[in-house]
Amino acid sequence: MSRLQTTDGLSEEQHELIKLVREFVEEQILPVATELEHRDEYPTDIVEGMKEMGIFGLMIPEEYGGLGESLLTYALVVEEIARGWMSVSGIINTHFIVAYLILQHGTEEQKQRYLPRMATGEVRGAFSMSEPGMGSDVAAIRTKAVKEGDEWVVTGQKMWLTNGGSANLVAVLVRTDLGESDSPYKNMTTFLVDKEPGFGETAQGITVPGKIEKMGYKGVDTTELVLDAHRAPETQVLGGVPGKGFYQMMDGVEVGRVNVAARACGLSRRAFELGIAYAQQRETFGKKIAEHQGILFRLADMATKVEASHQMMVKAARLKDAGARNDLEAGMAKYLASENCADVVEQSFRIHGGYGYSKEYEIERLYREAPMLLIGEGTAEIQKMIIGRRLLEDYRAR
Repeated sequence: MSRLQTTDGLSEEQHELIKLVREFVEEQILPVATELEHRDEYPTDIVEGMKEMGIFGLMIPEEYGGLGESLLTYALVVEEIARGWMSVSGIINTHFIVAYLILQHGTEEQKQRYLPRMATGEVRGAFSMSEPGMGSDVAAIRTKAVKEGDEWVVTGQKMWLTNGGSANLVAVLVRTDLGESDSPYKNMTTFLVDKEPGFGETAQGITVPGKIEKMGYKGVDTTELVLDAHRAPETQVLGGVPGKGFYQMMDGVEVGRVNVAARACGLSRRAFELGIAYAQQRETFGKKIAEHQGILFRLADMATKVEASHQMMVKAARLKDAGARNDLEAGMAKYLASENCADVVEQSFRIHGGYGYSKEYEIERLYREAPMLLIGEGTAEIQKMIIGRRLLEDYRAR
């Protein structure tokens, strides 16, 4: 274990689990990641391996068939997986957020119906807030659900669903006009939408077009979701009460930001490992390039950013586990880790020189993957808004 992988205060069980995942990454993910990524091929065998390890149920309580682990344990596992291949950690992230939403906000019937099957990976989750043209403005959601009898009729188009094709359960945030309100966010509801895995029309009124072609973040399917008069019974409203969807989703996104920070930590750690290894192999002007002061300074800067990101992510996770408010720390962790990741990957890319531009070298894949983390679960600008507003709450002028 390198110095950049240590976390103090973990139990023996946590250390053993992380060690098991690290071995899985070394043996099952790293050897095939670049080849699968270049083919944009879904990592079926890797997913099956994670099912067997219980990773899909990592944070689901034991009473529902999961492992009942903490957010910190989950984040450290995700960090290891992202070190192997960031796309695989994305498959876990969306599933984890949906399971968290059901556990925290679902009815007991919804928990009993979904969580045991989510723990085994039989039910795989995706969630959707974004729409074409909406960006970060959640208040601009147009997808709408209208009450007809004891059902809701949902119509609209959602965008950027990770796992959109492979999932068979999607948590969807839509507009439900429930009367006069002083806030547009109080007229939103989260629906739990069942569908068959695959593309095309997967259920009555549900269509998943083909995969969106992306610069990076390949292997995992990113899709649109078209809802055309899809009929959802009352039992599919998350928590059973309409109008609470925005606040439910924000709770899910908050823990999702810790996840994205963990993914950025894993990706940047891998970039650092590749850079420092190459610097000790490549020779110029009669010595290893690691011995040149410019490269040595670059490595020092990279390692410092990797460690700082990791510690900020750990702090955010521990606060949430303790039941404390962590939106400030989660925003800081996501912002710091994703920005640092982009910089560390680019520095490793520069260390590789011309070879970094070749598809034969792993750093080329990482260079295309890092930008997604700058956007996922909110851009840097959104994180700064969250951080700034929370700071004003904590440091009000007197």
